[in-house]
Amino acid sequence: DDCTGCGVCVQACPAHDKSSVKRKSINMRPVGEVADVERGRWESFLAVESADPALWDPSSVKTSQLRRPLFEFSGACAGCGETPYIKLLTQLFGDHAIIANATGCSSIYGGNLPTTPYSVDEHGRGPAWANSLFEDNAEFGLGIRLAVEAQQNAALDAIAVLRPHLEDALGTALVDAVVENVDAGDESGIREQRGRVEQLVDAARLLDDPRAARLVELSNALVRRSVWIVGGDGWAYDIGAGGLDHVLGSGRDVNILVLDTEVYSNTGGQASKATPRGAVAKFAASGKPIVKKDLGLEAMSYGDVYVAKIALGASDVQTVKALLEAEAHRGVSIVIAYSTCIAHGFEMSRSMTQQKLAVQSGHWPLYRYHPSADGEAHPFHLDSAEPSVPYGDFTASEARFSMLARSNPERAAELGALAQDDVTTRWSHYAQLQEIHRSAPGHAGASTLDDTEEEP
Repeated sequence: DDCTGCGVCVQACPAHDKSSVKRKSINMRPVGEVADVERGRWESFLAVESADPALWDPSSVKTSQLRRPLFEFSGACAGCGETPYIKLLTQLFGDHAIIANATGCSSIYGGNLPTTPYSVDEHGRGPAWANSLFEDNAEFGLGIRLAVEAQQNAALDAIAVLRPHLEDALGTALVDAVVENVDAGDESGIREQRGRVEQLVDAARLLDDPRAARLVELSNALVRRSVWIVGGDGWAYDIGAGGLDHVLGSGRDVNILVLDTEVYSNTGGQASKATPRGAVAKFAASGKPIVKKDLGLEAMSYGDVYVAKIALGASDVQTVKALLEAEAHRGVSIVIAYSTCIAHGFEMSRSMTQQKLAVQSGHWPLYRYHPSADGEAHPFHLDSAEPSVPYGDFTASEARFSMLARSNPERAAELGALAQDDVTTRWSHYAQLQEIHRSAPGHAGASTLDDTEEEP
């Protein structure tokens, strides 16, 4: 009943019938022919016991998909290229994720109140989600990270004050384990920490002390929270760019996911700094004349920011790896995800294969920049091969480029030649980055003002 009929699953499915290659393990049929039967099958599927995520390392595509999605049945456009990334995000981190969502497509289908596609698991845990504006979502998400840290520090201070009483009830080893594992990030570590915190809370409730009541109130902060700042390219490249740069330079343990459709999708298709050269959009009716901003290089300039450029349809393996590495990085991370959109002007059932074509043509190189303190490290890793498809083949397959070729062939040819040069130059630059040694800059310890000091 919730299927939008986009056909992406059929196009992406790799399993063919050996006796009839056009028939796959999943096929499109008129809904009226199958709805009654499939409703019963769906209910049977939901009754199947879920795999225990603690038993499986999520670093492979197969094992990551054993995890229950906590984002489902959104109101996004059929074939939307953004929603698969959010679904995967909730599979990997959903039961301990906090999402600060910039206004845009992802906030509309993510918060179509009174309904929401975000869900909870069998324990009632799921992503905590909130929406802020185009112009301040990065700061909003950073504020959430600071609040999480403040609550965690307050909880640890309460444990320190109550430690003699807690040790009498629980033993020194358990109290030490709670303190030492507040940032445990893997599935087993989080589950074990939750069990320890439950025991801590039970002991604190028996203490007749207002500080113990405060510890109970703050106890959830003793389990790791994965903070994600999510938004589109209009936010990240344009309207919220100043705030995003502020977060990139903060050094805080916060993750950023940019759903890059290369245009202002939700507000009607206006050009942004993410729009590629030659594409037609509002305010670029004769094709955007200048090159797309390289947000990844901007983030890399800090040296301590984890940066990845991903495209699920081109490499699901690299996509899973990048998201896991981003969350594991104890600092700022930014993942820029190529997101196909109806504004691109192609049949959306080809959403995933179009992403692959974008990578093969050099339009969207895949890479990961993994900061390291090792001075001999090569932090930049190219994950896609050298372009093997002419850039013109990619642009000819999308109306946002091809409409200019029909209305103004000379202009399209000029911009197309410049865009091909952009692809060649960018690839050459990235190939050189692979060879560079670079160590991440060190971080000074946190400073605290004395009671008699004031902020300068």
